[in-house]
Amino acid sequence: MPQTDPKISENRPVIRQLDDAAINRIAAGEVVERPASAVKELVENALDAGARRIEVAYGDGGKTLIRVTDDGCGIAPGDLPLALARHATSKIDGSDLLDIHTFGFRGEALPSLGAVGRLRITSRAAGEDAAEIVVEGGRMGAVKPAALSKGTRVELRDLFYATPARLKFMRSDRAEAQAITDVVKRLAMAEPFVGFTLRDVTGGGEGRVTFRTEPESGDLFDALHGRLAGIIGKEFAENALRIDAEREGLHLVGYAALPTYSRGSAVAQYLFVNGRPVKDKLLVGALRGAYFDFLSRDRHPAAALFIDCDPHLVDVNVHPAKSEVRFRDPGMARGLIVSALRHALAEAGHRASTTVAGATLGAFRPEPMGDSPARVYQMDRPSFGARTTAYAAQAPHATPGFAEFSDAYSARVEPVVEETAPEEGAPRLEALPLGAARAQVHENYIVAQTETGMVLVDQHAAHERLVYEKLKHQMAENGVAAQALLIPEIVELSEGDCARLLAVAEELTTLGLTIEPFGGGAVAVRETPAILGEVNARAMVLDILDELDDQGESLLVRAKIEAILSRVACHGSIRSGRRMRADEMNALLREMEATPHSGQCNHGRPTYVELKLSDIERLFGRT
Repeated sequence: MPQTDPKISENRPVIRQLDDAAINRIAAGEVVERPASAVKELVENALDAGARRIEVAYGDGGKTLIRVTDDGCGIAPGDLPLALARHATSKIDGSDLLDIHTFGFRGEALPSLGAVGRLRITSRAAGEDAAEIVVEGGRMGAVKPAALSKGTRVELRDLFYATPARLKFMRSDRAEAQAITDVVKRLAMAEPFVGFTLRDVTGGGEGRVTFRTEPESGDLFDALHGRLAGIIGKEFAENALRIDAEREGLHLVGYAALPTYSRGSAVAQYLFVNGRPVKDKLLVGALRGAYFDFLSRDRHPAAALFIDCDPHLVDVNVHPAKSEVRFRDPGMARGLIVSALRHALAEAGHRASTTVAGATLGAFRPEPMGDSPARVYQMDRPSFGARTTAYAAQAPHATPGFAEFSDAYSARVEPVVEETAPEEGAPRLEALPLGAARAQVHENYIVAQTETGMVLVDQHAAHERLVYEKLKHQMAENGVAAQALLIPEIVELSEGDCARLLAVAEELTTLGLTIEPFGGGAVAVRETPAILGEVNARAMVLDILDELDDQGESLLVRAKIEAILSRVACHGSIRSGRRMRADEMNALLREMEATPHSGQCNHGRPTYVELKLSDIERLFGRT
């Protein structure tokens, strides 16, 4: 049954020039998605003005009030009307749209906010009197004298009152307040030398401070480390690796957490380009790729990474909210992140997250004491000689009655033997990072003693990682063996997909997957990795293309190969239930100390837990 197309009219459509109010509201729809978007624009303006302290106040999740106060350079009274005009800005001259050194540059934020809310700007520049201007729903008032000692105060009330349809898409006050907090924290990370205060003034009055951070001091890394500790948390700062790498004009700095300090989602991933917070698919994929071999698919790395480069090497004008960027050489940016992070993780060696020890200590539950306070015992720590004498005096005598139970013991203690003739310059075993093996519990866990505490090692997980690293090293040296197909498999693709696949064909060949063009949009799969056995070549090719579309790269083949190596390592490692001699346990500890990434197993779980003596004594009420 034929239907009339509603898009076709008998009357010819007329082209009209929209008025400024409609233009500003359309622009606001792109720039100001929610209250947090308005906060972002206003705080970025304050930072561009050279502010050293910024206070953000909001009411009802930012729906009824957003107020940003700074101590920046301010705006002269004569410039206030111009600041509210579209595409009027002091940050660029328009001659080179790539030479951008500020957060803002389009001149759209203030007029857009004035078009959809009630906007009041009060400002005072050096050598000028303070003045204010009010805009309501796009209608601009006159400039009036005001009272302000320094800087600028921007007050936005009743956001979207002029476009009530947008209010229906707002989330709850709590959700919008959380979004504002996230925006302010990200900008605070990018500017560690600037102080930020976030205040909830719902209901009027001074309200309550929900976030505050003072300006940091010291060099860049000290300031950044302190700021990240205050925002992400001290645990992140304690378990983060310093990143500092440079390649062909791109400079990467920041901190990335150990694999054993991972998260269940990507909430702790903060990426910045020239100080601008971004959520860019290329950079997120690079971060994921750097941790690819250390985390399972359901775990996510935590990191705060900052890329600085010449503005001409990156285009920040590709997204209305400037949350995405486009590098002139995307492969260079991705390679810098992956190589820098992997180098830092390799240098970390066997180090594991301190949160593992904290969780272990938290698992110990002291006996309930009722309402009485816990008793603290003041005791002196005996010397080594005193302990040795005491142990000898308290050693149990051989009792025939217990011989029948000897086979059922689930723990075995190694005698403490004094080192008779240590090599010159060689440290005592207890002085080494993982210490000296003292016992084996349940034929699976090695108990080692260090100078400052004890270490508990999962012998199977640790040896599995060691074997896995050896297999990867052998594969890197000898390459991946390829298995030629008797009859090459032809896979039909679109010309665009074919071009994308052939662009990575050389990299796939190093992994044992040989792909050649076969005319048109078809490719011929001639070889597959031998270690994978029988492979559905068509399904693998399509999965690789899906990864290329989604992440800009494909780790599928490498993931499948390394999954096989991981299973081989699992079967070839020391099994749970095997009794180990002291020399075997010590040899395993020394190999862990010498092998990168041995602090976590192939799935990102820790291979050992270190407990400090002070923490152990606290468990028993000693101080």
